[in-house]
Amino acid sequence: MNILEIKNLTTKLSSDRGIVTAVDNVNLELRKGEILGLVGESGCGKSMTAMSVMRLLPKNQSQIEGEILFDGKDMLKMSEKQVNEIRGNKIAMIFQDVMTSLNPLMTIGQQIMEPMMVHKNMGKSQARKEAIELLEAVGIPMPEKRVDEYPNSLSGGMRQRVMIAIALSCTPEILIADEPTTALDVTIQAQILELMKKIREKYGTSIIMISHDLGVISEMCDRAAVMYCGNIVEQGTIDQIFENPTHPYTRGLLKSIPVLDKKVDELYSIPGIVPPLYDLPSGCKFADRCLRSCNDCTEKLPELREIEEGHLVRCIGGEKVE
Repeated sequence: MNILEIKNLTTKLSSDRGIVTAVDNVNLELRKGEILGLVGESGCGKSMTAMSVMRLLPKNQSQIEGEILFDGKDMLKMSEKQVNEIRGNKIAMIFQDVMTSLNPLMTIGQQIMEPMMVHKNMGKSQARKEAIELLEAVGIPMPEKRVDEYPNSLSGGMRQRVMIAIALSCTPEILIADEPTTALDVTIQAQILELMKKIREKYGTSIIMISHDLGVISEMCDRAAVMYCGNIVEQGTIDQIFENPTHPYTRGLLKSIPVLDKKVDELYSIPGIVPPLYDLPSGCKFADRCLRSCNDCTEKLPELREIEEGHLVRCIGGEKVE
């Protein structure tokens, strides 16, 4: 059963060069209890998709079209008050830059308590007790002491755990994690990922995991969608994406991963660079970087089509592409 359905989501932004399309006709489904991965290079539209779902983009600089159905209700047709009742309560987000996402002027406890007091009408003493329990649940030692400390006294890994505690404060049905392991060392990364698995198991939370790290996606997710220049270019189960990658961009990303037991003189990289949003090609947006592009690729954007059950690809060559 789908808890979230994104239909034909298009997000346009105002820029110095005019209106640019950051998210282009994206369709996604998130099932209850599922972990869905969004993967791609920086600037491909992953975070912008999440910000569109959360309705966090400034109204005077953005235009969002399509449908965002949460429990069957379109969030794009809701008033700001209705969205506020969902945001941070039923849908929560762990933001990418943990070092600047916490308020330096508020204690850890105050920042965890605030959503509970707003959305659950919880008293201050009860909210404080719940905050201490959440800090303990996310693995922060001495939670009774840490609850009164400020963010600058915590390490990056501890701040990330606090962000997770804030996101969990109202037991959301959906958790959006935007690069939750960025700038953390590998040991802390593993702990954070294990914590998120336990969250799914304990609360039945559906998770959207945003990452450019294919290792994280393969370890954490049930399904994944690969994004490029605002489009989804491939979507399927983790086995389909990693065992039978079909789109040239997906194959390029996987080929770029170093293999520890294989010595090479030079690591593989996808040729070219991601085009700027104000100067996107008219056809396939990956065509100028693709070694197998043809004239048809530059004339029309390929449709996202199903090549096997649940496995979608946006490529003219489809399953024949190598």
